[in-house]
Amino acid sequence: MAVTLKEVAERAGVSRSAVSRTFTDGASVSDKMRRKVEKAARELGYSPNALASSLTTGRTKLIGLISDNFHNPFFLKAFDVFTSGLQARDLRPLLVNLTSMPDPDDAVQMLRQYSVDGVIVASSTVPPSFATLFEKANIPAVFAFARYRGSANSNVVGIDNEFAGAFAARTLIERGYRNIAYLGGPQAAVSTTDRLKGFSAEMASHGLGFTHTFSGKYSFQAGRTEMLRLIDQGDLAEVYFGADDIISIGALSALESRGIRVPEDVGILGLNDLEMAGWENINLTTIRQPIGQIASASVDLMVSLLDEPGRHPEARLFPCTLIERGTLKPLKIGA
Repeated sequence: MAVTLKEVAERAGVSRSAVSRTFTDGASVSDKMRRKVEKAARELGYSPNALASSLTTGRTKLIGLISDNFHNPFFLKAFDVFTSGLQARDLRPLLVNLTSMPDPDDAVQMLRQYSVDGVIVASSTVPPSFATLFEKANIPAVFAFARYRGSANSNVVGIDNEFAGAFAARTLIERGYRNIAYLGGPQAAVSTTDRLKGFSAEMASHGLGFTHTFSGKYSFQAGRTEMLRLIDQGDLAEVYFGADDIISIGALSALESRGIRVPEDVGILGLNDLEMAGWENINLTTIRQPIGQIASASVDLMVSLLDEPGRHPEARLFPCTLIERGTLKPLKIGA
């Protein structure tokens, strides 16, 4: 049987309310009383009941960590940093899968039932209405990997996806590519559209056109399927910016399965820098999105929102960098 608060009080020779105050953040208790209670708790092996404490403090310390894409290894790394970061701050992650919950109202209602103190949304595909719904429900929210531009009323942490798209276009142009194509994720995803917007603007600034196509999901199979369709269509570009590593890896698999050499025949540039992108059999040249820093900053921002309710929304953006591997032609010296 679990040790009770009453047993700790009897061992310490104090009241039950004194034990409760000792284990309640911010409650007033003398140093002498705290030492007596903590000594008795250690001797008995007592651990405070987090749910019971929430009734006293009004805080559950539960943070909803929600996403709608569990097929992409990108989020495995992100969830690792999110969960460890929250736990290090004495917060408790509540993982929510939105895949089977297409109505945003259902997700918000469920989170309210669990009395979460806040929410971190790790997705680039949730509808913009989420921000409004959380605001109406009075639930502090941080949107990681979401749209930066036009998000003045939301807390956003990530990269500027338009800049990332422009950076990708410049990278390909500088290597001498001219027959260039964009291979995006789901057409409705803000990351897809924003990266395409930046890519398009940069191509236009150099007087160049390009083709574009989309994958149904951010997944290996979706990228492979779309590239196989393009191969069978018989009109491959010279190089593809696959606007996500897992899509790019799927495209790379399709090209190699049809005997098309990379980068000799077709080049591939990804985005994210997943761990598997650096595997020897993949060796994907990619643009690094600093996943660990973004997740850590999201946790920091959530803690700030909890400590300072009503603080002005902010955006925390991180730069992208090129990770040179083996799926693009090398940059010419002096270019």
